[in-house]
Amino acid sequence: METANKIREFHNLINGKVVPAVFGNWIESVNPADGKVWAKIPSSTVEDTEEAILAAKQAFGKWAVLSAIERAAYLRQIGDLLSQYAEELAMLETMDCGWVIRETTYGLIPVLQSIWYDAAQAASIASRGETIQLSANSFGYTLREPLGVVVGILPWNSPLFTFTIKAAYALAAGNAVIIKPSEYASVSSLRYGEILNKILPPGILNVVSGDGIVGEALVSHHDVNRVTLTGSGNTAKAIVRSTAHAPKPLTFELGGKSPNIVFADANLEKAAEGVTTNGIFTGNAGQICVGGSRILIQRSVFEEMISLMTDIIKKNIKLGSPMDPQTTMGPLANATQYNKVRQYIELGIQEGGEIVIGGRSGGEDVIPDEPSLATGYWIEPTLIRVGRNSLRICQEEIFGPVATVMAFDTEEEALAIANDTHFGLGAGVWTTNLDCAHRMIQKLESGNVWVNTYRRVGPELPFGGFKDSGFGKDSILENTREKTCVIDVG
Repeated sequence: METANKIREFHNLINGKVVPAVFGNWIESVNPADGKVWAKIPSSTVEDTEEAILAAKQAFGKWAVLSAIERAAYLRQIGDLLSQYAEELAMLETMDCGWVIRETTYGLIPVLQSIWYDAAQAASIASRGETIQLSANSFGYTLREPLGVVVGILPWNSPLFTFTIKAAYALAAGNAVIIKPSEYASVSSLRYGEILNKILPPGILNVVSGDGIVGEALVSHHDVNRVTLTGSGNTAKAIVRSTAHAPKPLTFELGGKSPNIVFADANLEKAAEGVTTNGIFTGNAGQICVGGSRILIQRSVFEEMISLMTDIIKKNIKLGSPMDPQTTMGPLANATQYNKVRQYIELGIQEGGEIVIGGRSGGEDVIPDEPSLATGYWIEPTLIRVGRNSLRICQEEIFGPVATVMAFDTEEEALAIANDTHFGLGAGVWTTNLDCAHRMIQKLESGNVWVNTYRRVGPELPFGGFKDSGFGKDSILENTREKTCVIDVG
């Protein structure tokens, strides 16, 4: 492990080589736990993106002609290789964005491996078509072909997971890939790209760090054939504008304002655990797209649930150094998000919300026993009791360890509140009534619905959103195009 006072330098990965930005400029990377600079990443420019696109385009021709079996073999080797670098990658991810080490080590890395293995297994799907007999002397068939160069734009809250989802299936389908991580959290992605290139042919996977100039140059380029974004609605709008002159397939996963609905007949202890530590007060401090930030509780059990939730928060959520395996919730990932979440807590009080628990911010107040973290971006797990869903803190994505708590009386009222949002990514339902569960699943306007569990994602099932939460999925087929062929043999 690197010493705390040593600033490490990381570089782009272009055409299989670790290279600095063309003009040698840097961006400082800050450890959110203590607010101090710990690394430097390339501040790339358009010139760097041109090199990456050229490398990807040239490598694509050789990669695309490989059979699905050959491509799958590369991806399985990557899954095997990750075990050797698990400790390093977990540490870099934790220092990069504050996600606690117990989760990056025991949760994240195994999931990354499973995605690479699943992509390897799915590779053959990308080459399958259909055959149709059109007449006695003619038949038609379809082919699946790779698109070409795929650009993946990553968020700062979960770089390695989104990197893997975007790269693995695009590579399995026969595409070349360029990853652009967030300038707030690029370190783990740059190192990850270097590790993956120990297996992959040069140019097939490239990683270029930098600000929005880099992203705009990549997505607007005529030689880029698909763009997949996990990020904000504003970034999605910018991408749409940038690609207007060169249309291409777009996939957007844009966050949410997910309801977590608890009915009176639910297992309340299980529900209290599910809507707090698993729903919103996660290892990366609620900075997760499907965070259950609107907790809706049937009125007859409202006070009991409030008591259960506050007890769980006090007993089970431990803030401290993210590198400590005992820590269960880390800091906000960067200063910008830290200040934004603090402002939302203040706004919630101004709007008439009542803080049930939490509300404090800053390392000195939140974790006074750890002076080394005094200047970090720390916010307590915070529950705010509200009386109506129209408040800004109920409508706008806060993206932090803050949830509103609201009572409802009937199933119809719960649905009306749950669907009263521009977002539609995730929803949770807690009930022992199977009929109720099916009705809620059918009527909730959400791309993902979990019953008596929450935030269950993985390669086994597709993941995507409705409404302002985006469209499309990072699946194997979305990384292909379909060609129709007709042959007359008469």
